[in-house]
Amino acid sequence: MPRIDRYLLSQFLTLFGFFALVLVSVYWINRAVSLFEQLISDGQTALVVLEFTALTLPLVISVVLPIAAFAATAYGTNRLSSESELVAMQAAGMSPWRLARPVLVFGVLVALMVAFLVHALVPLARGRLADRQTEIAQNVTAQFLRAGAFQYPVDGVTLYIRDIAADGRLLDFFLEDARNPRNQTTYTATQALLVRTEDGPRLVLMQGMAQNLRLEGGQQRLSVTRFDELAYDLGILVQPGETRRRDLRAYSTPQLLRGDAALLEATGSTADRAAAEAHDRLAKPLQAPVAAMLGFAMLLLGGFSRFGVWRQVVWAVLALIFVQFLGTAAESQVAQDASRWPLIYLPPLVGALICAAVLWLAARPRRLRRGASQTSGAAP
Repeated sequence: MPRIDRYLLSQFLTLFGFFALVLVSVYWINRAVSLFEQLISDGQTALVVLEFTALTLPLVISVVLPIAAFAATAYGTNRLSSESELVAMQAAGMSPWRLARPVLVFGVLVALMVAFLVHALVPLARGRLADRQTEIAQNVTAQFLRAGAFQYPVDGVTLYIRDIAADGRLLDFFLEDARNPRNQTTYTATQALLVRTEDGPRLVLMQGMAQNLRLEGGQQRLSVTRFDELAYDLGILVQPGETRRRDLRAYSTPQLLRGDAALLEATGSTADRAAAEAHDRLAKPLQAPVAAMLGFAMLLLGGFSRFGVWRQVVWAVLALIFVQFLGTAAESQVAQDASRWPLIYLPPLVGALICAAVLWLAARPRRLRRGASQTSGAAP
């Protein structure tokens, strides 16, 4: 790599490290505050809060890196222009296309970082986070099992336990599920055990009775069922009505592209939805070189001005916002219909076309001036 390319690349990488550190800190602190409030209110320790915030860090970094790349190239190009280094390079005969080469290399390096995050670290972090959330949910559910007091974990559910034995048995258990006023059920049991399963906590009632009061046609009907053992899902005490499934985003990209039946059954998703998630990961790294090139190319437009290049900076920001808007619109369309996943590649493609058009405009006046000077020199 020529020395001038290494110089520009080192400038952009230094600024990129600074902006990435600042933006990641801001995003991460904002996320950590919301997690802190949620977990502390559930009675979790500071170590659990730290673990959860650390697991969200790969996702935060993958989102921030393209923005940091844009900020680094925009600020670095502005500084090169204000210190006349960019003018000297252009006067030496380096075209905008030639100057854009180290910027493209810089964008590809950032894209490789984003690809490593979205294809490796983010799925692992999401999978671990889902497992820890399940464990926390079971622990929170266990906190409701207290002896000698009526408790109301959710609206319409009343829970009472006379005593808890030393071996963990719940003695004289009572639970009323009146979330549906037209269909109420009361469970009573002499003993109960809390059992942890892969699908969440289960309560095994022993030697008891279930009384169901149903309102049909203006009449109340009571049915009584006696049982020796009955399993009851305690998940309603934390997340009522929600079906526990594996997070689709916790699987690797090759698994999503294959979309085998086991994965679809575990996540309750479709093959198109799995393909959309995989292609979304493939498209995310493409945002980095586009953002870097936008921050550089826009600042090459226009000539020297003692007022700086603030107008070009505004146009660069607007161009980045436009590309991000296209990305949001594409994600919205894919969320409505997963078979539209090719739209995910539209924003980086449009961004690349904008960069090419801007570089062409930046190089065009120079060629016109060169042609005019040659014409005047040939005149007698």
